[in-house]
Amino acid sequence: MIPIVLGLGMVAWLMYNEINPETFSFFQWTAAAGFWIFISFLMMAIRDIAYMWRIRILTHQKITWRNTFDVIMLWEFSSAVSPSVVGGTGPAIYFLYKEGLNLGKSTAVVLTAIFLDELFFIIMVPLMILFFGNMAFPHESLSFLGNLVIYFWIGYGIIFIYTLLLLYALFINPHTIKKLLSWVFLLPFLKRWRLKVRKLSNQLVITSEEFKGKSFSFWLKSFTATFISWTARYWVVNFLFMAFFFSHLGLVDHFLIYARQLTMWIILLISPTPGGSGIAEFVFKDFLGDIIPNLEWAVPLALLWRVISYYPYLLIGAIVLPRWLRKVFFKK
Repeated sequence: MIPIVLGLGMVAWLMYNEINPETFSFFQWTAAAGFWIFISFLMMAIRDIAYMWRIRILTHQKITWRNTFDVIMLWEFSSAVSPSVVGGTGPAIYFLYKEGLNLGKSTAVVLTAIFLDELFFIIMVPLMILFFGNMAFPHESLSFLGNLVIYFWIGYGIIFIYTLLLLYALFINPHTIKKLLSWVFLLPFLKRWRLKVRKLSNQLVITSEEFKGKSFSFWLKSFTATFISWTARYWVVNFLFMAFFFSHLGLVDHFLIYARQLTMWIILLISPTPGGSGIAEFVFKDFLGDIIPNLEWAVPLALLWRVISYYPYLLIGAIVLPRWLRKVFFKK
């Protein structure tokens, strides 16, 4: 309930401060609008299928499509109800572990998935900024952060360093993690778990060695799935714009919307609220308001965006979680 209250509360506050007869004037429920909204929902389905495909690739098809669906929905649910700065990494490792992978392999799979996500961001951001320059950032008059570009590049630098560390730990020298964990669990209050952590470290090293020997096609398929999932996620906004502002947008505008979402992601990544609730609705107007024909339409459009791309995971997770817990803890 907390992310729902935060998100809807922010929308209500923004509407209260800016409500006028123009706010909902863009909602014209034509057949074309209905079609493009359906495509927006379809993009979220494609995103999840691509994520499922990637998990199947990284686990060497050891988890069925049905169980992969549970893992992805629970992963998204845990991300949606935890602060963005925390994310759903820990729960995701646990979900894979309870689906039959050993703890070391579960950890390696999740960290590799995160590595691929960060790699997508590291590659695509410079490409979009190369094409659009400072237009990839919101206009100064709209930006709630005066030095947004500086903050963005600091965040990008942190992600870049983090990705290099993942690359080193997973594919160059996984023994470093093993040594670090062994050292940490020498502390008196952690000693009781030292043997379990040593086993985890050994499993992680074995899995990392296995990943290092994978073919080019394995990594190409993994990154293709990553690219499809993120692109489908960002295209939700593009198709919402198509639903209501079709005649106002050209091809370049669509790539600009895509670029703005890449830069907006940095702000959402450091959000202290569950799933970025409240923050996401606020920055949507800031980052995309100057592309919308009428700025008054930004807030209800942000709400519609979240209804499609965020709130369904709260509902699906609440349905899947109890059934999954029964499945993994009460097997006959």
